[in-house]
Amino acid sequence: MKYLLTTASLIAAMAAPGWAETAKIGVITTLSGPAGYLGEQVRDGLQLGLAASGADAELVVEDDARDPNTGLQIADRMLNEEGIKLLTGIVFSNVAGTVVPETLDNGGIYISPNAAPSNLAGAKCNPNYFVVSWQNDSLHEASGVAAKELGYKTAVALAPNYQAGKDAIAGFSREFGGEVTEIYTAVDQSDFAGEMAQIRDKAPDVVFQFHPGGQGIGFLKQYQQAGLLGKIPMVLSEPSVDTVILKAVGPAAIGITGTTHWNDDFDNAASKAMVAEWTAKYPDRPLTTYGEQAYDTGLLIGSALKATNGSTEDVAALAAALKKADFASTRGSFAFDVNQHPIQDWFLTEIVAGPDGAPKIVTKQKIREQVGDVYAKDCKM
Repeated sequence: MKYLLTTASLIAAMAAPGWAETAKIGVITTLSGPAGYLGEQVRDGLQLGLAASGADAELVVEDDARDPNTGLQIADRMLNEEGIKLLTGIVFSNVAGTVVPETLDNGGIYISPNAAPSNLAGAKCNPNYFVVSWQNDSLHEASGVAAKELGYKTAVALAPNYQAGKDAIAGFSREFGGEVTEIYTAVDQSDFAGEMAQIRDKAPDVVFQFHPGGQGIGFLKQYQQAGLLGKIPMVLSEPSVDTVILKAVGPAAIGITGTTHWNDDFDNAASKAMVAEWTAKYPDRPLTTYGEQAYDTGLLIGSALKATNGSTEDVAALAAALKKADFASTRGSFAFDVNQHPIQDWFLTEIVAGPDGAPKIVTKQKIREQVGDVYAKDCKM
């Protein structure tokens, strides 16, 4: 299904002197199934970020249904039939694995608001490929750092058996440094009884698991039902304890340790503005890091469109403008490394009881400062 969304600043932007015709941006994201809320966060965050930037842009939004072949077909049509040169929106790395090469091979630009597989971060880096979120490994390295600093020596690490899951366990293990038992689950798995038995048998000091969206809800609920939540502590990265997952799991999640690059209690102007805008627009939906990353992506795209007078026709000029990252990020400090993935800070979080008793993410302290990813050294741009 295709959706057309135009930024709220259209009238003012179109009246701006020297502004080109409305820029079309292709958004391929996951809008259906248990992970559908992730794509909704990305879509809506992009829209709000673009509007906040003052850019004149039209989002052409399509659902990839978490299927790489569907994503590839959509990308091919957008690039070769609709003439769209700038694509974004993908949530899952297996979809990115087909769409990003297709985009780059056809002379387009891809900007990731989420998925950032390791194979595209090093030797296969590309001047037209940008990542606003994080590189998949670095996201979970922060959890490895946290688990190590908390004194844990043994861990069971679980993740779906695809590129992002492999990157997750690799990143966690790299910084944890202790003994790690790796368990890979199926991409569409919903029953984790076997994994719960393995965890109970192994009896590690800590459990790390990466299961975004509906899988994350299912895993945490079953972890609680298995009686493990109060016995074996968890240290989790932001996708496994987003605000939607916490709302679904409820008070049982209180006490879990997390790590993140952004939280809604950040004290900077851009973050406060985004939270206020989101709350006003979507009062019934909590803002997650997926929405935040997409908002920053919208700000980045808007800054580049301003530099090119709204045009996406000159791809080299647009890429040069994007590389400058001339926007105020909601996470505070943000810059692109040589491989055009973020250099940023990482924070320890704790799930606590909010005023209403519901679980709430609270930022505790910075645990990594101005770090990029381990693959940047292999990028020769």
